[in-house]
Amino acid sequence: MQVKKNPEVEVGRNSSLYFAVGLNLMLLITYIMFEHKTYKSDVVIRDIVQVDNFVEEDIPIVNLNVPPPPPPALVPDDIKIVEDEVEVEETIIESSEIGQNEAIEEYVVNVEDVEVEEVEEDIEVPFAVIEDIPVFPGCEGGSKEEKMACFQAKMLEHVSKNFKYPERALELEMQGKVYVLFVIDKTGQVTKIRSRGPDKLLEKEAERIISLLPKMTPGKQRGRPVNMPYSIPIHFKFKER
Repeated sequence: MQVKKNPEVEVGRNSSLYFAVGLNLMLLITYIMFEHKTYKSDVVIRDIVQVDNFVEEDIPIVNLNVPPPPPPALVPDDIKIVEDEVEVEETIIESSEIGQNEAIEEYVVNVEDVEVEEVEEDIEVPFAVIEDIPVFPGCEGGSKEEKMACFQAKMLEHVSKNFKYPERALELEMQGKVYVLFVIDKTGQVTKIRSRGPDKLLEKEAERIISLLPKMTPGKQRGRPVNMPYSIPIHFKFKER
């Protein structure tokens, strides 16, 4: 069966016309809103404030009993003006500048008049390049290579003999390698002891061992005693029970 529509009651018959009219109206309203101008009004409204029933209060006058000021000091009439008769002598300061007309005495300095003071420099020569290494007690004889080998052997023997593991480090199970740097000075004494390690306890023990080194025969460079820096590693390691 075919459905028949009445064109008089069709809803979408003029939809395109309504859409165009609505679009034009929205454009018109938008244009009017953009073109609308407002002006600031110059009219100022002023109000007058009136105060009624103003009451004036009388402030009472209070008289204070203020004592009169003291009388001025009396100036005696028998004041005598005495002139200063002591003459002051002016101190004349003579100029110490030398003028062009004054002669300058010429003085020739001889070489014998100049005193040259020798200043000893603290020169540090490394162990690898020093000509005569410091001699450890007991290593006096032999060549340079023998003295060097004896020096290193005596150093390791000294560390092993005086080594003592710190009790606190054992409790905390601290271990590691401590590098000790020191200087054998021109007199053969061990100075400037420094250390670098995993903990202060181990560093302190390593410095104590090096401080017990005996006095040595100082190293020499070109026949003169010099300072020689030296470093030695001390390995702290405990055996687990």
